[in-house]
Amino acid sequence: MTGVVAILGAGQTGVGWAARFALMGWAVRVFDPDPATAERLEDELARARRALPGLHDTPLPPEGRVEIVPTISQAVTGADWVQESVPERLDLKRALLQKVQEHCADGAIVASSSSTLSPEDLSGPGARPLSVLIAHPQVPVYLVPLVELVAAPDAPQGALDRAREVLTGIGMAPQTQTAAGAGRVSARLSAALWREALWLLKEGRASTTEIDAAIRDGLGPLWAQMGPAETCALAGAEAAQATAQPGLGDHLPALPAMDEGIAQALLAAAPDDAAARTRARDTDLVGILRALKWTGQGAGAHLAALDVARDLPPGDITRPIVTQDRAVPLDWTDYNGHMTESRYLYAFADATDRFMEIIGCDAAYIATGGSYFTVETHIRHIAEVHAGARFRVETTCLDGAGKKMHLFHQMYAGDRLLATGEHLLLHVSLESRRTAPPAPQIAQRLGEIAEAHAALPRPEGVGRAVGQRPG
Repeated sequence: MTGVVAILGAGQTGVGWAARFALMGWAVRVFDPDPATAERLEDELARARRALPGLHDTPLPPEGRVEIVPTISQAVTGADWVQESVPERLDLKRALLQKVQEHCADGAIVASSSSTLSPEDLSGPGARPLSVLIAHPQVPVYLVPLVELVAAPDAPQGALDRAREVLTGIGMAPQTQTAAGAGRVSARLSAALWREALWLLKEGRASTTEIDAAIRDGLGPLWAQMGPAETCALAGAEAAQATAQPGLGDHLPALPAMDEGIAQALLAAAPDDAAARTRARDTDLVGILRALKWTGQGAGAHLAALDVARDLPPGDITRPIVTQDRAVPLDWTDYNGHMTESRYLYAFADATDRFMEIIGCDAAYIATGGSYFTVETHIRHIAEVHAGARFRVETTCLDGAGKKMHLFHQMYAGDRLLATGEHLLLHVSLESRRTAPPAPQIAQRLGEIAEAHAALPRPEGVGRAVGQRPG
């Protein structure tokens, strides 16, 4: 489902909505008198184009047209959805929405991004009744799926259903707030956390670094896959009880009495199969933490640093060099229960990168403008390997003359050969993107290893072609 959306207000939230709708195929009209609107909108679109398609394994629809219009009437006339995202001032929102109702179509969905106001607050007087939904997103809107929906009791029949259909169609996860009133669930929880953080600062109990670390390295990865109720349910009664101890949240309103209603709600949060949910939690955490490790951010930063600190020296270069020694992560397995074929290439690519570091082609060298590019690869899958199994990659340098680097990787679990990867790389200039000789120190180190490995028996499988019979 696509259509025309009017975005009123192009702050951080507004341009996020515009990018989300546009990349999902909607025509977008943006109104904001701020002269910086065009630049802010184009910057957000560029970020969304880079990031959003990577969330999906199917192609996004053709991008919708995005235009900035000079008036509210031009924005909303004929629009299927109107999204108001101006600053959180009731007088400003009411004045704008009164203008909207003069020009929008009868069947249009009119929504506000408000985090504190109710639909009743925003409806206000006008020439004709206007039922406003609250559709409160998280930033960045083009990536985070949650949007909280609230409707007034007198909202037209089916308005929430249509809103959910539209929001689901643009990749969001709408959650209907069951109780009307001011303040979204996410906003209230965020505000409570922020208030307590400020009290910790004021009382000198924690620094901003410690507060951020508590969320980033602890609660954040857990809450990325399950909420606080399910987290406590899996952790057991002790965890829930611990949060009620004196000294915790002293400056927040008193905890409500643990009556039957709350007890039943918490009981309902517990999964039917706690063991299976715990395993799923661990799998999710590995994926989340490994993603953060890949970017070197948040809780992944210290994981990346630990790996660097534990890198082994190359050792005896007269033997194949161990370039990987690790276990198969949970997120490397496929529907057959063993390491998926793309991850064999991933492991061999890491082995190549490690070999490059050993010869001096590291980040510092690459920053000077030289590197090796892989031009041909051949992988043989010989045996299965499962999640948690330890494997190592032994690398033989078959050729290191001139611009060429010819490597043969062998993946083992103990003495069992799992796979081989043969890779041909050429040294290139990153400025011209053409082949070029490596720096003298790189050529010398690579030549030393290639010469030492020339004395080794030629590994079985070198030069194999697809479909070639063994022997």
